[in-house]
Amino acid sequence: MSNLEIAPAEVECGADQPGPALEVIAPREVPLGGPRAMTVRRTLPARGRTTIGAWCFADHYGPDAVAQSGGMVVPPHPHTGLQTVSWLFTGEIEHRDSTGVHAMVRPGELNLMTAGQGVSHSEVSTPGATTLHGVQLWTVLPDGSRAVEPGFEHYVPEPVDLVGGRLAVFLGQVDVDDPGLDGPVSSSVTTYTPLLGAELTVQPGAVITLRLDPTFEHGVLVDGGPVSVGPEQVGAHDLAYLAPGQESVELRAGEHGARVILLGGPPFGEQIVMWWNFIGRTHDEVEAFRAEWQERVASGADTRFGIFDYDGDPLPAPSLPGVRLKPRG
Repeated sequence: MSNLEIAPAEVECGADQPGPALEVIAPREVPLGGPRAMTVRRTLPARGRTTIGAWCFADHYGPDAVAQSGGMVVPPHPHTGLQTVSWLFTGEIEHRDSTGVHAMVRPGELNLMTAGQGVSHSEVSTPGATTLHGVQLWTVLPDGSRAVEPGFEHYVPEPVDLVGGRLAVFLGQVDVDDPGLDGPVSSSVTTYTPLLGAELTVQPGAVITLRLDPTFEHGVLVDGGPVSVGPEQVGAHDLAYLAPGQESVELRAGEHGARVILLGGPPFGEQIVMWWNFIGRTHDEVEAFRAEWQERVASGADTRFGIFDYDGDPLPAPSLPGVRLKPRG
């Protein structure tokens, strides 16, 4: 998904600050596009929190009736230096990109696109999608991998039944203290830093204990709740941040049960410049990415972002702010 903010959020984020072992990040609502735009709830990046591991962007949307919202119509747009992680609870979205991939995003199926040195893609909800509900996540590529060739992976994790819940791991591995498991539940999808990403549902009143890698920081994004994350009750749409050094955490659902997205990874040890749909390391680099994309928009030239068939015009980039973009993280 493109970041369609008129004033992209990079300039609003402060540097990450040390804080408590557990803190709750409330979302901010962001309209994507024009008058009938989808509205998403964004928890990353946030003031004081740029990344959780290499996770650098978290949008949560729906459930939205397509008849009222207009659905998702995101024309061709660019990305650099990141991976997009598309995960749906309800609906269907058609994906096309400049590597030649044409694929569908469906509930419980991961679509992961590696932008690397540059890619463009479009996302449009299908005619049969009456409701859209899901998350769009990005991970930042480390400096040594951010110029890789663009690529795409589709992966369908096998859900695992737990005592009191259900787990589907789409990136990395998740370890749960559960008598039915012999070890962590893993995904085979390619990542460029250690990561975990998973959907976990918790039955009403149930408690599930996650075994954590103490070298990781973790995020618990609540889709449906509330849910208690350790001692803290976290409401629907909020993101609980868990600092490194913790070896386990209990998730306790209320009377209506809960569904969460689990994120994690070792703290990302690089500063980044994240603006619109680009991730770079300096203002000048991002400015050059923007100029190259605008050349593609204006002339149809086959730049680093490539070309693919789409019935409509590509999305122009917004204007850069009047100040130099600062590295964050």
